[in-house]
Amino acid sequence: MVSLRFPFLFSQPPNLPRTPKKNHRNASSRHFSATFAAAAACGAAAAAGVAVVSQNHKHPFLQNAVNLLFPNHVSPLWGSVSLADGSAPVVESKTGVSFPPVLGNSLQLLGVGLRKKSVLGLKNIDVYAFGVYANGDDLKKSLSEKYGNLSATDLMEADISMTVRLQIVYSKLSIRSVRSAFEDSVGSRLQKFGGSDNKELLQRFTAQFKDEYKIPRGSVIDLSRERGYVLKTTIDGKEVGSIQSKLLCRSILDLYIGEDPFDRRAKEEVEANAASILHK
Repeated sequence: MVSLRFPFLFSQPPNLPRTPKKNHRNASSRHFSATFAAAAACGAAAAAGVAVVSQNHKHPFLQNAVNLLFPNHVSPLWGSVSLADGSAPVVESKTGVSFPPVLGNSLQLLGVGLRKKSVLGLKNIDVYAFGVYANGDDLKKSLSEKYGNLSATDLMEADISMTVRLQIVYSKLSIRSVRSAFEDSVGSRLQKFGGSDNKELLQRFTAQFKDEYKIPRGSVIDLSRERGYVLKTTIDGKEVGSIQSKLLCRSILDLYIGEDPFDRRAKEEVEANAASILHK
C-alpha cells in the first residue's frame, strides 16, 4: 500500500467556547473560511507533491501512485530519452539543459548525460551536459544484423555518422581547461586502443581548441564522426578542424559510450535506443 506524505503539518484548532446563538451565522462563516483555507492548502501541497514526484524517476512507486490519483497529469521529458517522444526536447535532469531530438535532418538523439569533474576529491563540479546522436539510416545499413545483440562497441567501430554535443554549464570553464582535459582523457584512450606512439595525433586534435575561442556557460561544442571516420569539431556552430582517423573517432566516443563512460546511464540509453532504431 502506497501512501503519499507531504511536508506540511496542520495544527488542530483549540477548543473554543460555545458561541451564543445570535452569533451562530458569523461563527459558521468563520468555520467555512477556515475549512476552505485548509482545503486549498492541501490542494497546493498535493500539487507540489505531484510536481516533485513527476521529476523524480528514482521512485517508481510514488510515480505510480500519482498516476492513479491524477490520471490526467503529464510528466515532462526529464533526463530520459525515448524515440517515441517525437519532437519534444529532452532535458538533462541535473542541469536543466535541453537537447533537440534531431540534429540537422538525420541525426537522432539516443541519450543524454552529464560530465562531472572531481576537485581535490572533495567536490564534484558539473562541467557540461552532453547528448549522443546517430544517423538512423546508417545504423540500419551497417548494424541491422546486430539487432538483439547490439553493443556500444558496435557503435564505436561502425562507419556511421554520430555526434556528441557538449553544452557547457560550468561558468568558469576556459578553453585551456578543455584542451587540458582532452589531453588527459583522449590521450589515455589513444594509448589504450593504439599504443603509445600517437602524440602527434593527439596534438592535432587538441590544437583545435585555441585560446582565442571563448566558451561561456551555454556554449556548444560538437564532436562529429562523419562517414569515412572523419572527426569534425565545431564550437558554437563554427568548424574549427577535421581529422581523418578511425582511432581518434573511437577514442572520442569511448569517453561517452565506452567501458568506463563519463555517465553510465547515458551509455545504457544510447544502446537501448540504437537497438530500438534497428527494430523499426
